[in-house]
Amino acid sequence: MSDILHAEVMDNASEETKRQFEYIEKAKGYVADLAKELGRTPKACVVTFGCQMNARDSEKLIGILSKIGYEITESEEADFVIYNTCTVRDNADQRVFGRLGFVGGIKKKNPHMKIALCGCMMQEQSAIEKIQKSYRHVDLIFGTHNIFKFAELICTAFESDRMIIDIWKDTDKIVEDLPIVRKYPFKSGINIMFGCNNFCTYCIVPYVRGRERSRSPRDIIREIEYLANDGVKEIMLLGQNVNSYGRGLPEDEQISFAELLTEVCKVDGIKRVRFMTSHPKDLSDDLIKVIAENEKVARHIHLPLQSGSDEILKKMNRHYTKESYLNLVEKIRKTIPDVSLTTDIIVGFPGETDGDVDETIDVVRKAKFDNAFTFIYSKRTGTPAASWEQVPEEVSKPNFDRLLKVVQETAKEQALRFEGQTHRVLVEEINEQDEKLVTGRMSGNTLVHFPGDKSLIGSFVDVRLDECHGFYYTGTMV
Repeated sequence: MSDILHAEVMDNASEETKRQFEYIEKAKGYVADLAKELGRTPKACVVTFGCQMNARDSEKLIGILSKIGYEITESEEADFVIYNTCTVRDNADQRVFGRLGFVGGIKKKNPHMKIALCGCMMQEQSAIEKIQKSYRHVDLIFGTHNIFKFAELICTAFESDRMIIDIWKDTDKIVEDLPIVRKYPFKSGINIMFGCNNFCTYCIVPYVRGRERSRSPRDIIREIEYLANDGVKEIMLLGQNVNSYGRGLPEDEQISFAELLTEVCKVDGIKRVRFMTSHPKDLSDDLIKVIAENEKVARHIHLPLQSGSDEILKKMNRHYTKESYLNLVEKIRKTIPDVSLTTDIIVGFPGETDGDVDETIDVVRKAKFDNAFTFIYSKRTGTPAASWEQVPEEVSKPNFDRLLKVVQETAKEQALRFEGQTHRVLVEEINEQDEKLVTGRMSGNTLVHFPGDKSLIGSFVDVRLDECHGFYYTGTMV
């Protein structure tokens, strides 16, 4: 954060923001002392699990760490390692425990090392109890609601030799203007709201992220204007359900998500606007109209289906039916013909039969998704569905396989429709497999690999899509 921006922030900051900047200054002293002891700049590593919301939170963590004097590294053999956890599925939990075992061995050789855990998994009491019992080398645990206190918690960790646990059950607090270091200079996520009120019976998110609370539209636009001035060209508006944006705002700030999206597109310098995620129950006609009429809005809507069976959808507490979902898809495709639709699907939800999966497959064939993220149901302790009779793996796995086959077939058919066309692509990086190629992303979110060099990174270029390879294209810049 520049000195000019810092001064502006301090003039307009809340008392909590000012308080946290005081802790940042205090933490600088602790890190400086550590640097003298080590004879070098201390290093910090943030490992992120899960969704775009977590990725944005990690940028906030890195912003604080950089501000107080740590050098950021991707190696877990660092002086401070933070795991930003996810708990949507059990395999994410197991990966975290595996990393804790690995990094515990490193800490034995480096007694000055600190290990922290934060994120959704830390909002579960059972996870904390397991860490307290089996991973005593962890220094700091905090949750999703008090990430803004990171500098304060770092100070506490330096001042104590015990495990620090600071978990809030819920909050309505939103603290603005703390340091952030973006992963990409040319694109950024923007939190527009936090939490979820939907309480799908399989999902732990409302319990670990709390109730919905929307950021002020003025704060959102101000942040986007700053990002645009700093070279950001593409932004992604983030929320568990962006369609719910506006709930809880003061009367004089009440606007819908469609209205917010319209205002965001007016910001000079921003060339493309994405959002994640929409719930099918409340995606409005106004939102579809805004997307159709504004070229800045990406031609991509992620619309989680979860199941095509009305009976299962009701048990999931999803508040829509197979018919209403397909009607919505038809309306979207009619109004935005070049849209790419992606979705999430769960197989093996408690009570699901082969016939229910047939219904889901029918939706996949009719909706013609450009991609679908398919998962076998993962029981999450604390959710209603966790106590219901579970579908055995010998039933769910074959159903998953046959669904996946149809998903891949329809996705390839959808991708082929762009072959030979020229599309605007944002170049994101040098290709991982071939350094003579660059990788970019179309408005519909499909990846394209084509000849180029690092000077193109962060630029929008026109690319002819020469050949479709299923979920990506190879092309030529024109």
